[in-house]
Amino acid sequence: MLLIQGRLIKTITQGDIENGQILIDGGKILAVGEKVDAPEGCEVFDAKGMLITPGLIDAHTHIGLHEEAIRWEGMDYNEKSSPVTPQVRGIDGINPMDESLGLALAGGVTTAVTGPGSANVIGGTFLAIKLHGNCVDEMVVKDPVAMKAAMGENPKGCYGQNGSKEPVTRMGIASLLRTTLSKARQYDEDRADESKKAPFDLQMEAMLPVIRKEIPLKVHAHRADDMLTALRVAREFDIDVTLDHCTEGHLIVDQLVKAGKPVLVGPSLGSKSKFELKNKTFATPGILAKAGLEVCLITDAPVIPLQYLTLVAGLAIRYGMEEEDAWRAITVNPAHVAGIDGRVGSLEPGKDADIAVFSGNPLREIQAHAVQVFVDGQPVL
Repeated sequence: MLLIQGRLIKTITQGDIENGQILIDGGKILAVGEKVDAPEGCEVFDAKGMLITPGLIDAHTHIGLHEEAIRWEGMDYNEKSSPVTPQVRGIDGINPMDESLGLALAGGVTTAVTGPGSANVIGGTFLAIKLHGNCVDEMVVKDPVAMKAAMGENPKGCYGQNGSKEPVTRMGIASLLRTTLSKARQYDEDRADESKKAPFDLQMEAMLPVIRKEIPLKVHAHRADDMLTALRVAREFDIDVTLDHCTEGHLIVDQLVKAGKPVLVGPSLGSKSKFELKNKTFATPGILAKAGLEVCLITDAPVIPLQYLTLVAGLAIRYGMEEEDAWRAITVNPAHVAGIDGRVGSLEPGKDADIAVFSGNPLREIQAHAVQVFVDGQPVL
């Protein structure tokens, strides 16, 4: 049993507690408050003068699949053999030994949603993992979390540059997406009808959780028109979606509010490396949060190294996002979007003891750093 006490505990969902305590045991949080009932002789981690927060969470990364300091070997995040590969699973490409996971932990990030890239119209499944461990099967929080899809420049650039293979246009991308969803819906009906004896199809089996609204389609979309196409297709097939990157989200606020889908904004740091990013601004997450949307801030790691998630949140604050909205966008919001908020994302009794101890407020102070990080109640720094 361990008692952690600090200057300020940021629970995220239950307010801030000054000079508070957290009691943990068996990898779970037992109590949080100004003074908790800790047994005599309990081990104490004294974080007085420091900030205690939930372990941070990023809802869209490729960590472990796109490894550090590697050009070809270790780039396992795009299965470019076909523009439609729902059968591939992010879990099969993750190297938990990659140094990026340890660096992220050192930045206070304990959970990441990771999976395939955006080369394909449908790219495979994402999962949520803890970032501490040497066997990915033992690090899984939830698998699958979502099915990756992509609009715009990336699938066009991968397959349609010379016009020899679909998709060549945005119309072609939407067509492939509709075709796959239609096949999956028919497959679901045929499998339920014993008289049809529909043969097993791994691709279609992978799409069933999407058709059945068990997981969302995780749609890579930067431009406003691509986001609206994704929403149009989602309405046609009555499926759930998240809008990932959402670079031009500030241009279509009313439509996004009407749709009411989660918006995962980023990576906003870095150059405007392609046409789709010409309207990129750190003001976007604040605008969308103030409109009432559920906003997550994402690094798209390794595009932005995951350890800089707090820097991303700090820059969003600088450009107008409320600080409490920024904290939620890197903790409980991504946990909720991934369907893992029953375990992580806030400091509450019964949740996993994933905790970050910072020397100061990392969203306000560039020098603030993680002094210690706990995953399932164990110190990992």
